[in-house]
Amino acid sequence: MLTDQGAGTSDFFVPDLCRVRAVFLLLVTSELLVLVLAIVQAEAGWIDWNYFGLLSLFVQWTTLTSAALICLLRQRLARLSVARASLSIVAIVLLDVLAFSLFADSVLHPQPGIAVWQGIAKKLLLALLIVLMVLRYFYLQHQWQQQREAEMQAHLTALQARIQPHFLFNSMNTIASLIAVNPDKAEDAVLDLSELFRASLRTFDQLIPLARELDLCKRYLAIEALRLGDRLTLDWQIGAGLEHQAIPPLTLQPLVENAVYHGIQPRPEGGTVRIEAQARGNFVYLLVQNPKPDQNDRQHEGNRMALANIQLRLQALFGEPAVLKHSHQNDIYTVTLRLPRQSANGRGNARTRT
Repeated sequence: MLTDQGAGTSDFFVPDLCRVRAVFLLLVTSELLVLVLAIVQAEAGWIDWNYFGLLSLFVQWTTLTSAALICLLRQRLARLSVARASLSIVAIVLLDVLAFSLFADSVLHPQPGIAVWQGIAKKLLLALLIVLMVLRYFYLQHQWQQQREAEMQAHLTALQARIQPHFLFNSMNTIASLIAVNPDKAEDAVLDLSELFRASLRTFDQLIPLARELDLCKRYLAIEALRLGDRLTLDWQIGAGLEHQAIPPLTLQPLVENAVYHGIQPRPEGGTVRIEAQARGNFVYLLVQNPKPDQNDRQHEGNRMALANIQLRLQALFGEPAVLKHSHQNDIYTVTLRLPRQSANGRGNARTRT
């Protein structure tokens, strides 16, 4: 998910007009409007090409200069209320249109008359209507984006609060059985379980380093290994230099949990869970493999819900570059994550289990 540059501008409803994509969209939209006006203006034929050329030159210059002024004043505008910021932007655009109209008419009409001033007034009125419509669109788009982020945060909170009762009960029973025979392992299990609960309560992190997420997976698997014993085999394939790769919290751990719960636990002979992380070009690929779960098992529905939840969060944070896929091949179930290569801002990575 792209965020606005500059402190204090992330909540501003007008997109960052310093970006090439935003300016390009404005130019394309304004050019389509010019095309419509040129078609309407034509008295003979489909389009008045002279009118189209002159109006295109005028509109493109006013669009570019207005975008540049709003870009330069963005941080100041972001400190204002929505109403004051909108009025300021309207004033900037109208003054820009007025300046270019006076310049153009001084070249084309050295001695302006009433008709010239009427033409300028029409340009200002048209610019006012267009700016108001564009600002309204920006405001609604911003409100939709905020709602989407709120929904994403709600999904994250729900996911972080979803420590399965069966896992909690199994873990407590395992710890209780170890207290008498192996108190050191029981203590380690308590520490691992507390770390899992601590992670479920951290709802303010949007991105964390991959090392922290992997540490959480290792703590979860250490607890499950106490219960499953030799039935659980782990295969770690983690590439070098990925410790600070940005990943949403509780993204990989639920996939590992599903791999154990759906792929290992129902099988008397157990199986292997493979966790892989590799960098390829501008992306990092994360892979979780386990024996294919039983499609008739009702628990598989929970697996699909977890995948949909993670997919929603990835799209909200990274956009289209982030991909989540799952597949079956040769009785092996694979979930693959593709994340754009970037570092997390999070600090204080959890202690890595050895």
